[in-house]
Amino acid sequence: MADNTKGLTGLSDDEAKEFHGVFLSSFTGFVGVAVVAHILAWAWRPWL
Repeated sequence: MADNTKGLTGLSDDEAKEFHGVFLSSFTGFVGVAVVAHILAWAWRPWL
């Protein structure tokens, strides 16, 4: 039974690429929210 799983995850190449895309978009959203939160906190009480 030949399948194209690689590594320890057991994901196929297509599944790994799909997961990577979702992970990148989620991480980008998280970083965006964090940047906005830091800007708002800086506007409220500058720490430098």
